[in-house]
Amino acid sequence: MKKLMLSAALFGLLTGHVFAGDYVIDTKGAHASINFKIQHLGYSWLTGRFNDFEGKFSFDEAKPETSTINVTIDTASFDSNHADRDKHIKSEDFLHTSKYPQASFVSTKVESLGAGKFKVIGDFTLHGVTNSIVINAEKIGEGKDPWGGYRAGFEGNTRIALADYGITYNLGPASSYVDLNLQIEGIKH
Repeated sequence: MKKLMLSAALFGLLTGHVFAGDYVIDTKGAHASINFKIQHLGYSWLTGRFNDFEGKFSFDEAKPETSTINVTIDTASFDSNHADRDKHIKSEDFLHTSKYPQASFVSTKVESLGAGKFKVIGDFTLHGVTNSIVINAEKIGEGKDPWGGYRAGFEGNTRIALADYGITYNLGPASSYVDLNLQIEGIKH
């Protein structure tokens, strides 16, 4: 799941004035995150993140439609800040992390919407099921860092229906989907 959620974030990296090149998502410096929220019985929002993921992307400012993004997520890194709940979410009722240890995102198309915004389309695999999703991405910024490197940062958002990925545990209609928020910073290499 670690790579899955980063896919959405990587989509965001495809916006703006980034020079053509290849980027690695900066997870070592903790400058990227894959966050989620889901309603708890329709009364409140439960939030959390996937702590372990990795990814890379390629971007050409002159031809954003040729950009590519790949992200892999470690599903066992699911973290809602509650050990008992996390154990249940990792069980066969939901993520079944022992059988499906990874989630992934692979872009298939990037569309520029102008003004630093993009629509990133790709294949998201979770719980052994692959579906096409759309990530709405926006460029946050880019430039040289203090260590001589070049970075680009983006934000991406998408919503997935749990049933579309074979997760059918009944939490009620208000909890049938998950919102994903991706904060991605890539280092050009």
